[in-house]
Amino acid sequence: MGSRHIPARTVLFEREKNGVTYRVPALLYIPRWSTLLAFAEERLSADDAHANLLVLRRGKLYHSYVEWEDMFAVERAHLPGHRSMNPCPIYDDFTGQIFLFFIAVLGRTTESYQIITGHNLARLCYVTSSDQGRTWSDVTDLTQKVIGESLKEWATFALGPGHGIQLKSGCLLLPAYTYHIDCRNCFGKLCQTTPRAFAFRSNDHGKTWTFGDLVPNLQTVECQLVSVDEEDGSNVLYCNARSSLGFRVQALSSDNGIVFQQGQLVEKLVETPSGCHGSVIGFPAPLQFSSRLNVKNMLSWLAKTSKIRTKRVHQLFQKGGSSLEHYQLNRHSNICKLMDHMQTKGKTSGISSRENRVQSLSESTDIKVQNSIFRTDYQFQLPTWVLYSHPTSTQRRVNLGVYLSPYPKDADSWTSPWIIYEGPSAYSDLAYIELRSGELEAMEAAPLVLFGCLYENGITSPYEQISFSMFTLYEVIQNLPPNPALLHPSLKSDGGRGMCSTS
Repeated sequence: MGSRHIPARTVLFEREKNGVTYRVPALLYIPRWSTLLAFAEERLSADDAHANLLVLRRGKLYHSYVEWEDMFAVERAHLPGHRSMNPCPIYDDFTGQIFLFFIAVLGRTTESYQIITGHNLARLCYVTSSDQGRTWSDVTDLTQKVIGESLKEWATFALGPGHGIQLKSGCLLLPAYTYHIDCRNCFGKLCQTTPRAFAFRSNDHGKTWTFGDLVPNLQTVECQLVSVDEEDGSNVLYCNARSSLGFRVQALSSDNGIVFQQGQLVEKLVETPSGCHGSVIGFPAPLQFSSRLNVKNMLSWLAKTSKIRTKRVHQLFQKGGSSLEHYQLNRHSNICKLMDHMQTKGKTSGISSRENRVQSLSESTDIKVQNSIFRTDYQFQLPTWVLYSHPTSTQRRVNLGVYLSPYPKDADSWTSPWIIYEGPSAYSDLAYIELRSGELEAMEAAPLVLFGCLYENGITSPYEQISFSMFTLYEVIQNLPPNPALLHPSLKSDGGRGMCSTS
C-alpha cells in the first residue's frame, strides 16, 4: 500500500448561518434508473428535539460521477404537531416503488424523556414514490395497526436510521430498535428499560407489515441489516447494531428476522463511549477470492440439468409464473446466451452440444467469464462480503473508516479500517453500486463494484456537513491496512497460497 488515499467528497447538506443543521443521513441506490437518493433530517439546531422535516437530494449516476439536483423537503413525510426523524428508505425491485419510512415524534419530546417515563410518543409512518423520489404520496401512520398492544411495552422506538433491504424472495426488511420496558414502577423509581434491535418485515410488497422478536441478550440500539449468502447455498440475516458496551454488537437470524440468535460483541469494531450509528452493506464476493467454488463441477451440473430447466421454462411461461420464477428463468436464459455467445466467438469452436460447451468453459482460465456465469444464476452462490462504516476512535466521533469482512458470521473476520475522512465525523450510510457497460458484451467482464457513502462530517464538529463519497472495491482492498485474512476461515491455514491478485 502506498501513500494514504482519501476519496473525493461532495458536500450535499451544510449547516446554515441561521443555525439550521442537517443530520442523520440515509442513502438509497436504484439500479434500474442509476439514481441515488440522499435523505437527511432538517433541524432548527443540532439538537434532536429540534428536528423538523426530512429533506432529499436526487443524484443521477454517470459511471464515475454523480450529478446532484437541488435539495427539497419531502413535505408529505410529516404528521401535524410532530417532527419527522430517522429516515429509512427501502426500494422494492419487484414493483419499482420506494418507501420512505420515518418516525414522527410529538412536539419537542425528547427520546430520553420517553425512556425515563415510559410514555411513548413516537409513531411509525411512511410515504411512497413511484417516480424515483420526484413526488411522494400522502403519509400513512402504521403505529396502531402494526405495533398495537406491544406499544405499551415500548418506552419509545425508532427506525434504522439508513436504508432497509429487500430479500430475493421479495420480503422487505426495516431495521429498528425499541427501549423495552423491563419494570415500570421499580420501588418508586422511574421506568427501567433495555434497548433492543429488531426488524419490521413485509411479505406482500408493503401492503401489510409485522415485526419479529427482539435481539435477546446484549443491549442494541440503532442497527442495519444484511442478507448474507454462503457458498453452501444457505442464507442468514445479519444485524449490526450500535451499543454502549465499547464494541458493536452483531446478531444472526436464520428465518429472515423473525427470531434473532444471541447477540455477540464484535471486538474488532470499536464504539465511541456512548456509541454511534454505523452502516453495513452486503455484496457478492469477487470470484477470485472465493476459492472454495469449484467452477468445473458447477458448470457440469448446469449441463446435466439443462434439459430439465428448459422444460421448466416452458411450463412456467404456459401457466404464468411468479415474478421471482421469471427472474430465475431470465437468468437461466442469460446463461444459455452466454454459452452460445462463447461458441460464436470461437472459444468453443467445433463443439455443438451445450454439455461440451459447458465443459470447454469450465476449462477456461478466464476468471471474468467464469465470474459472469456465477453472477448470472444465483443458484451458483457467491458468498456475501460486508462493508461497514463508522468513526474509528474509541474516544470521540472522529476519523470515519470503512471495514471489510469476507465472512460476517465470524465476528473476528473484520479487517482494520481504511480512513475515508480525517476529522470529526459521525453517522453514515452505505450503498452498493454495480456497473455494467452493456448487455451481452458486458457479460464477459466482471462488473465494476462501487460504494457510495453519505456521512456527517466537519472541521470542529461532526454536524457541520453531510458529504457523499464514492469509491471502488479495488480502492477499499488496496487501502486497507495489510491483512492476510481476505479468505474464508477454512482457508486461513493454507498460508495464503489461495490468495489471488486483485489487479
